[in-house]
Amino acid sequence: MNDGTRNYAIVTAAYWGFTLTDGALRMLVLLHFFRLGYSAFTLAFLFLLYEAAGVLANVIGGWLAARYGITRMLTVGLATQVIGFLVLSALSPDWSAGASVIWVMLAQAICGVAKDLTKTASKSAIKIAESAAKSEDAEGRLFRWVAWFTGSKNAMKGFGFFLGGLLLELLGFRGALWVMAAALGLILLGVVISLPPMLGKAKASKSARDLFGKNRGVNLLAIARLALFGARDVWFVVGVPVFLYAAGWTFTMVGSFVALWTIGYGLVQAAAPAVVKRSSDGLTQELRAARLWSFGLAVIPAAIAAILASNSGLRPDLILVIGLGLFGFAFAVNSSVHSYLILAYAGSEKAAEDVGFYYAANALGRFAGTLLSGLLYQWGGVYACLIGSCLMLVACFLVTLALPGREAPVPVRS
Repeated sequence: MNDGTRNYAIVTAAYWGFTLTDGALRMLVLLHFFRLGYSAFTLAFLFLLYEAAGVLANVIGGWLAARYGITRMLTVGLATQVIGFLVLSALSPDWSAGASVIWVMLAQAICGVAKDLTKTASKSAIKIAESAAKSEDAEGRLFRWVAWFTGSKNAMKGFGFFLGGLLLELLGFRGALWVMAAALGLILLGVVISLPPMLGKAKASKSARDLFGKNRGVNLLAIARLALFGARDVWFVVGVPVFLYAAGWTFTMVGSFVALWTIGYGLVQAAAPAVVKRSSDGLTQELRAARLWSFGLAVIPAAIAAILASNSGLRPDLILVIGLGLFGFAFAVNSSVHSYLILAYAGSEKAAEDVGFYYAANALGRFAGTLLSGLLYQWGGVYACLIGSCLMLVACFLVTLALPGREAPVPVRS
């Protein structure tokens, strides 16, 4: 095993562990506070700082990774998550509702910073590791590595939903957080011991103009990513779990469905290279796939909303579940193609900065989707969430039409 493949395996394993605890955290917070009687909008509010903190964390994290090395930023991200767990575990049941919400939002903000520092460092490491791995068909290997990394990460997040519900049942809110903090501490130690400390270190941008002055492909793809993930979270974060619970599902049923959906979504992402036709230049067929899947994805929430509104006599919860299955398949392929395209467009010398900028847009999309999920559900139920998702996906499709191919060369910045 060469150094590039070895580093890829270590980073992937570390991110698996992180994602397992991150998925568990979301389910812990959602179920614990819904059980305490918090409204749909308040539940969405608990996650707002988590998503907002990720916007800045991605941009700054990419710059810091280029300046100080990816390994250091990965360890900082893991350590920050441990701190977030410990802060959240200090929440007291004797506090007022207002104080509890503020405390949880602050702890979630710490975890949001941790998530996006870790994600930016990990995905940047793929570009560096791929460059170090010597083989033919570099573009094909990069797509396979990105797809497997992204897909397996989301499958682990699904297992994390199971883990969160299980730990909440067995150990309670505080005990679950302590166990997850200890496990993540062991992963942190393994990263420090195993990875080269200067992995990915490069000449970082010296000004804001350099940092934000990305090439056209990166800029447009960032906008498309913002719309894509906003379209998912606008109905998935609050709308789907609350709608299913209101339809008579138990907490266990809701948590299990969300977990299984996320695992299936991750498996489809990992298999995306077998679904998407490859091109020798690494962009032509991949861009066509991004446009085709974006268009198809926009149709799904609109169709679900139309069927629900038609009073067809079918069970609304089953319609939503089936529709979400179709949505998950198309979204997984689309997301995997986007994750490949950002590394295809990124300059190899400053991959961490490009990836950080791109995932800042991803975090901004999640923030907007989370906020709108609570607001739209409160205003118009799951129908409003579905229409909001459709409009965002139409915007995503229109932006992908403008993405440049190889005939407009992607500049490699030094």
